Amino acid sequence: MKKQTIIVTGAASGIGKGIAKYFLDRGDNVVINSVTLSALESTYKEFGAGNNLAMFAGDVSKKQTGEQLVKIALEKFGAVDVLVNNAGIFDSKPFLEVDEAYLDKFLTTNFKGTYFTTQAVIPQMLEQKDGVVINIGTPLVNHGLGGWPASAPVSSKGAIHALTIQLAAEFGKQNIRINTVAPGVIRTPMHGDKADLSAGLHLVNRVGEINDVAEMVYTVAKSNFITGSIINVDGGKGAGHNLN
Repeated sequence: MKKQTIIVTGAASGIGKGIAKYFLDRGDNVVINSVTLSALESTYKEFGAGNNLAMFAGDVSKKQTGEQLVKIALEKFGAVDVLVNNAGIFDSKPFLEVDEAYLDKFLTTNFKGTYFTTQAVIPQMLEQKDGVVINIGTPLVNHGLGGWPASAPVSSKGAIHALTIQLAAEFGKQNIRINTVAPGVIRTPMHGDKADLSAGLHLVNRVGEINDVAEMVYTVAKSNFITGSIINVDGGKGAGHNLN
């Protein structure tokens, strides 16, 4: 497979960090991003700060962050082949308790972050006549949980799913592929030691591992014929759940 240059947002921890490492370990160039400089620098050093790695700290909801990521990728590696829009937040709050500030938090980080970072990379991909954007969504968009109210984050992720399909239509003829990978519950620091309590939400009766997601993101990035797809990597969570 040809060597690619990958931008990964939200790459200082969790799924984003795992995705970045997966590409690095297979010889690709990677530009990592996080809003938190100290965490990003720690990951950068942990990854070895090698010649095939670059970093930039910034808020992805600001288009200039995406533009700076593109600039760094071009200056250091000469291309932008893949964007992984991983940066995002999730939380639970009853619908009737959600105020404007709380809703805006998810629309800003999750949806605007994905929207404007994609907007920043598309011109370079058009020039290359090639490129892949991979968004991170959730099967909860199509599989609600009555006992876990999360209308604000799920709505923001639903917007990302819709954006994926529309942009795939708008840019398909220019050989730019847009897809979403939708993980189930993944064992990450965000869940602490409680991840396994969610095993029954998945048909396979276990939670996922970070590499389960990274493997699919890598596969989609290397494909020339996947676009407009919402790909669940969720142990069957989107299809149903166990009653145990």
